Amino acid sequence: MDPSIYNYFLIVPAILLSAGFMMMAWRIATGPDSLDRVLGLDGVVAMLQCALALYIVWTMDSTVVNVMMVIALLGFISSLSVARFRKRDGS
Repeated sequence: MDPSIYNYFLIVPAILLSAGFMMMAWRIATGPDSLDRVLGLDGVVAMLQCALALYIVWTMDSTVVNVMMVIALLGFISSLSVARFRKRDGS
């Protein structure tokens, strides 16, 4: 495959991921309550994994897979702990 076509097919998801990061940053900054902010943070963790997968595809270097696993575990544990210990915003 021509490298310029390959790069074009990888630039499009990179642009979409950056737009998604901006939307999630907006959700985290202006969320009406703490659960919306946690949901935005969980979305950022998922998009960070997608960005790392895109990096792996772009560079053909799979050494980042361990980092993806750690980020997935931290995202899961953080969501689980917030769901377990969250109190109502009004109380």
